[in-house]
Amino acid sequence: MERILTTAGGIGVSMLAAIGLLCFLVVSVRNLVSTIQLLLAARIFITRIKPASRSYDLWTRYADLALPVSVIAPCFNEELSIADSVRALLALEYPDHEVILVNDGSSDRTLEVLIREFALRPIEREQLAELQKTRILGVYGSARYPNLILIDKQNGRKADAVNAGLGFAAAPLVCVIDADSIIEPDGLLRAAEPFMADDGSLMAVGGAIRIVNGSVVAGGHVREIRLPGKWLPRYQILEYLRAFLTARIANARFDMLMLISGAFGMFRRAALVEIGGYRHDTVGEDLEVVTRIHRRMREEKKPYRIDFVPEIVCWTDAPETWSGLRNQRARWEQGALETIVRHRRMIANPRYGRIGMIGMPLIVIEDVLGPPCELFGYLLIPLLWLMGVTSGTVVFAFFSLTVLFGTALSLGTLALEEVQLRRTPSARDLAMIGVAAVVENLGYRQANLAFRLHGMWRFFRKDNRWAAAGRSAFVRQ
Repeated sequence: MERILTTAGGIGVSMLAAIGLLCFLVVSVRNLVSTIQLLLAARIFITRIKPASRSYDLWTRYADLALPVSVIAPCFNEELSIADSVRALLALEYPDHEVILVNDGSSDRTLEVLIREFALRPIEREQLAELQKTRILGVYGSARYPNLILIDKQNGRKADAVNAGLGFAAAPLVCVIDADSIIEPDGLLRAAEPFMADDGSLMAVGGAIRIVNGSVVAGGHVREIRLPGKWLPRYQILEYLRAFLTARIANARFDMLMLISGAFGMFRRAALVEIGGYRHDTVGEDLEVVTRIHRRMREEKKPYRIDFVPEIVCWTDAPETWSGLRNQRARWEQGALETIVRHRRMIANPRYGRIGMIGMPLIVIEDVLGPPCELFGYLLIPLLWLMGVTSGTVVFAFFSLTVLFGTALSLGTLALEEVQLRRTPSARDLAMIGVAAVVENLGYRQANLAFRLHGMWRFFRKDNRWAAAGRSAFVRQ
C-alpha cells in the first residue's frame, strides 16, 4: 500500500511538473510573438509613407474621389448623450456621408430626444436587404438634416441593430460605430482613403481606439485630452496601445488582421451583405464577422485585404470599476471562444493560407491556452519550487517573462506611440502612464486573467446574457 501511494505521489508530481512546463512554454511563446509584433510595428512606422497630417490636406486631395459612406450607429438607452453624439457624426469632415441611427428598442427617452432635437418625421425608405431578426417599428428622416436617418426597431442587441442599419444603407462603404464613441472629425476621410486607390479587393479598414476617460468632451468632440483620474482606466490605456500600435499594425502588414474593433470600423457594404451581416448568436460579433470574411474569401479563392490605419482615432469609454472590467473582459473572452469553435476547421488548415496556419493558431494561444497557463503558472511554478521539483532559476525566469517582460513591452509600446503619434498631452502624463506600466503587472494583470477565465466559464455554460461594462461619464462642457 505504501508503495502504491508513493508511486501515485510520484505520478502526481510529474503531472504538476508537466503542467508547469506547459505554462512556461505558452507564456514564452506569447511573449515572443509580442516582441516580434513590437519590432515589426516599429519598422513599419519608420519605413512607411506617412499620411497627410492635416484634415485640409486630406480634403483637398480626396474631396472629388471620396466614395459615399453610410455611418451606422446603433444606440440603446442613450438619452443623456445621444444628441451630442449625432451632431458629432453629422459634422464629420466628409464630402458625402449619411448617418443611419438605429434605436435598438431603448426603454428610456432616446427616441423622444432624437425626434425633438433633429425634427424627425416618419418617411418611406426602401430596405435593400433584410438582415435583422427583429421587427422594424418605424423609419424617420430629418427636416433639418437630409443625411440623417433613424431606424426604430425592437430590441435585439448590437449585431441585430447593425444589420438593420446595413439593410437600409445605400452607400458602397459602411462605417460601423458605437453611438457613444467619438471619432475624430477627419476619421471618415482617413478610413475611406485606402478604398479610393483600391481595385475592389479591400474589404475593411480598422482604426485605433483610445480611452476618453478624464478628457473634456464638448459637442460630441474631444476638446482636451486628459489622463484618467483613476488607475483602472490608466492600465487600459496601455492595453489599448499594445493592441492597436503593435499587434494590429504588424498583423495587418502581413494580411493577418483578425479583429476590427466594434467601436469603429469601415467595411465594403457588399462584403457584409454577402456573408449575411453580423451574427446574432455571439457576444463577440466584431471578431466573428472579420473571421467570416477571411473564411469566405479564402474558400472562394478571391484576392482581398483587410487593413489598419493607426491615424484613425476613435475615443471610447473604458470601465472604471472592477465589476465593469470583469464583465467586459469576460464577454471578450467568451466571444473569442465562440468564434474559435465556430471556425475551428480553419485552425492549422493550409486551405486558409496564413490565416489558417498562423492567424487562427495565434488566437488559440492568446485566448484558449494563454489565460489559464499564465494564471496557473503564478501559483504552480512557486509550488513546484517549494516541493523541490524545480529550481529558483525557473521561478525567476517565469516571473521575468511575465512581470519584467510585460513592463518592458508596455514601455516600448509607449515610446513608439510618443515618437510616432504623440497623443499623450504632457511629460507628466507620460510619466504617470510609465508608472502604470510597472504597477499593472502587480495585480491588475492577474485579475484580468481571472476575468477571462470567468468568460470561459460563461462560454461552457452557454450564458449569452449581455453583461454591461458601465460608463464613466465624460467630462462634458
